[in-house]
Amino acid sequence: MTDGHLFNNITLGGRGGTNPGQIKIFSGGIFWKRQGGGKSIEVDKADIVSVTWMKVPRSNQLGVQIKDGLFYKFTGFRDQDVLSLTNFFQNTFGITVKEKQLSVTGRNWGEVDLNGNMLVFMVGSKQAFEVPLADVSQTNLQGKNDVILEFHVDDTTGANEKDSLMEISFHIPNSNTQFVGDVNTSPAQVFCNNIVSVADVGAGGEDAVVTFEGIAILTPRGRYSVELHLSFLRLQGQANDFKIQYSSVVRLFLLPKSNQPHTFVVISLDPPIRKGQTLYPHIVMQFETDSVVDSELALSEDLYNSKYKDKLELSYKGLIHEVFTTILRGLSGAKVTKPGKFRSCQDGYAVKSSLKAEDGILYPLEKSFFFLPKPPTLITHEEIDFVEFERHTAGGSNMHYFDLLIRLKSDQEHLFRNIQRNEYHNLYGFISSKGLKIMNLGDGQAGVDKVLESDDDDAVDPHLERIRNEAGEDDSDEEDSDFVAGEYDEGSPTDDSGADDSDASQSGDEIEKPAKKEPKKDLPPSNSKASSSKKKSKDADEDGKKRKPKKKKDPNAPKRALSGFMFFSQMERENIKKTNPGISFIDVGRVLGEKWNKMSVEEKEPYEAKARVDKIRYKDEISGYKNQQAQPQPQPMNIDSGNESDSA
Repeated sequence: MTDGHLFNNITLGGRGGTNPGQIKIFSGGIFWKRQGGGKSIEVDKADIVSVTWMKVPRSNQLGVQIKDGLFYKFTGFRDQDVLSLTNFFQNTFGITVKEKQLSVTGRNWGEVDLNGNMLVFMVGSKQAFEVPLADVSQTNLQGKNDVILEFHVDDTTGANEKDSLMEISFHIPNSNTQFVGDVNTSPAQVFCNNIVSVADVGAGGEDAVVTFEGIAILTPRGRYSVELHLSFLRLQGQANDFKIQYSSVVRLFLLPKSNQPHTFVVISLDPPIRKGQTLYPHIVMQFETDSVVDSELALSEDLYNSKYKDKLELSYKGLIHEVFTTILRGLSGAKVTKPGKFRSCQDGYAVKSSLKAEDGILYPLEKSFFFLPKPPTLITHEEIDFVEFERHTAGGSNMHYFDLLIRLKSDQEHLFRNIQRNEYHNLYGFISSKGLKIMNLGDGQAGVDKVLESDDDDAVDPHLERIRNEAGEDDSDEEDSDFVAGEYDEGSPTDDSGADDSDASQSGDEIEKPAKKEPKKDLPPSNSKASSSKKKSKDADEDGKKRKPKKKKDPNAPKRALSGFMFFSQMERENIKKTNPGISFIDVGRVLGEKWNKMSVEEKEPYEAKARVDKIRYKDEISGYKNQQAQPQPQPMNIDSGNESDSA
């Protein structure tokens, strides 16, 4: 790298355990990201106070202290990396890297060094251990010479490790010369007071800054009272009580629900909270979108002016989800992600789908996909190997649905099912614009690009035709109106899966029952058998239920408007075939998509202009078509059969 250094397999140490990841040290600062996605640490060059090296078992540890008192420990550097990075910090940042020596004698007596918000225990001139005072929740003086430090007991601590530090005790004799007291104050009391002043602990630290009552949380499920404190948030419910440090909050998501008066607020955690043997990396909250609150923050004027003046206000009035997100962002420092450019056919931010037999909605975001509410699944774009559009099933009753398969680089797969076919164009265009690899189905005759050429739901499904031809089945335009969703289609939930009644033929308080068939008489055996077989294949299913004929497409209906990409494809498809003789149909669509994504806004404008004109054309034609359909049709003349015979 010309701008800096990139290292893999570098672990970040903390109370949640050690997390492997990748670190980039460049001219702008330091950036570490956890392997497999999740937590990331970004340190600006101007915020770095000091940098240290320490030799640890089998590797070297890089310590970075920043202005707000936080201290990061990155472990996994080789011996040859120490010299190159030392020179880089000196030449680029102007920081002289110091070297620390680790004490391995095992002695438990020495001196205490309070450096910023770090407590370092020194044995001679070497460091035995260090703990961040930001993790100290309470200090107690036991007797005259013992000081006990208690650490935060939160539900994210120890999610990655079985053991975590909970308490540590120091014995400070009266002969101590480092913390000098007086007649009424012992050296232990002086040490305790110094810890309290640096760690900012005390009775006031447990008071909530603001409280939101009766918040509906979908994961973990229940209604909770949400308290926002200075260094942590607490979820108090009837059965559960969670305490979460702000250092575990990775990101906040503010996602409105389509066509519903609710908004999701998701808190992503790393490490996650634990309930029994279940880990919850995402807390999914649901707020009423139109609910307005008026909140006052319980902050002293001195504390507000010194730490939160640029991040918070002392009072808020507005929509509850916006007020909650703003306050939590100011206290935790986490970034907020909102919906991006994607819009569904209903002008929403997500599409309905199902994952692992659970109905939900899939949000295509600018840098990730997020499925909510259960199981909450976050997939970042950089984790994705490829995406694949699949037909939901070979049955005619599900022709208007498709599935979206997302395969990760780790070979894990997520299959989002039951997406309405009219969302095909929106998802395909959005995924193509993000440069994600799209794998088409079929042998070139049933690819995504072929399906996208027609925007008509009643158009021939090439993938379905290929399956039928391979199976040797007869084509049928009929669909089963009495099919009961969920009764035969195991694991195929629909929009009505949450209702109590699962019979698709039920209407109001009455349930239609199929009429009993009467056997036909006075027919020859051969004709009876043939007509019965034909009628069963055409007009009835296996149970003898009548089928409703499928609505035929009106040939006089106006043709739907094309997008700018489709106009571009029509112009460039033949050129690509001539330039690449023998290219497959799938590769043609892929090349067109890549070429379109690389074009500038000015280059796309002629095709977008055609799309706008075509859209106006379609609106005018469909308006006239609908008005024509609404007009009463002339009734046929009723000719009397008796008069006809007389005239004959």
